[in-house]
Amino acid sequence: MKRAIVIIIIIAVAIGAGVWRFKLRAPADAAHTSDKPAEQAQGAHVTHDEQGNTVVEMSDDEQGDAGIVVGNPLPGQWSQEVKGHGRVMDPSPLAALVNELVSARAAASATAAEWERQKTLSAQNNTSARAAQAAEAAAQRDRLAEQSVRDRLTLAWGVGLAGRGDLADFVQLLVARQAALVRVDLPGGESLAAQPAAARVVALSGATSEAKFLSRAVEVDPQTQGEGFIFFVQSQTNALAPGQSVTAWLEMPGEALAGVILPRDSVVRVEGAGWVYIMKKDKGGEAFTRTRIQLDRPTGGGWFVTEKVKSDDYVVVRGAQTLLSEELKAALSPD
Repeated sequence: MKRAIVIIIIIAVAIGAGVWRFKLRAPADAAHTSDKPAEQAQGAHVTHDEQGNTVVEMSDDEQGDAGIVVGNPLPGQWSQEVKGHGRVMDPSPLAALVNELVSARAAASATAAEWERQKTLSAQNNTSARAAQAAEAAAQRDRLAEQSVRDRLTLAWGVGLAGRGDLADFVQLLVARQAALVRVDLPGGESLAAQPAAARVVALSGATSEAKFLSRAVEVDPQTQGEGFIFFVQSQTNALAPGQSVTAWLEMPGEALAGVILPRDSVVRVEGAGWVYIMKKDKGGEAFTRTRIQLDRPTGGGWFVTEKVKSDDYVVVRGAQTLLSEELKAALSPD
């Protein structure tokens, strides 16, 4: 009897231990089961390809919920360009010289007219020789004074500016800040075989202006020791101020570059650079590779690029910022 009681007690303890072990494992199993939907709810899986590029994987349903739209970039062309750096020029010295030239020209015109009058009177014996000589001397003096100002203007600003017929009106545009002169210098030792037709002037703020070529600079910049060019930018927004530093892309003759135009909404900025997400076709449309691009050729509708993106690629044109957010969340989440 006692032996039977002992056996019953052992069986009860064994059953109790088994139930205890099951209860200990049950919460862990339940937690593991609940982890799967939570993991799927994160919406994206982030990996890296062989080149080290970030790849964000997201199902079709999740893409639709996130508002992600892909499209092919438009093909485009871009004129050959040379990069230079420069600054917006102060028009005050030019305005002073032009005002001096206008004054000298008026004085020369008046004394020339007087000299012509004295010559007519002298032929009629209606003036003295002394008056005629004084008129001739005054006319010659004022003519040389005008030429002196014109020479200084040409030496300081070049023939392209000094020879303008509308110079006074031109300067008034500069003084009123409705236009600007920009000097662009190439790096030391570099030169151009032909003069540029135009230029894109980009301020530090990113604002871009189209510039017309005026002339080559008459002197070398003491710092860069490179060849310089002067451009004219007409602007109604007063975007360029004297002394402002700019980057310029000089448009050169030659065959245009072929590339694609990426919409502005397709570009995200990370680590001080521009990136786009390209859909990987071999992943069934559920993976997007973040690809770095150069943002040095802005257009009215976006950015022109010549590398890493082709016209038959599927680029995220809407929702790129969402993919970046998913990528950053994955990077911050613990393993």
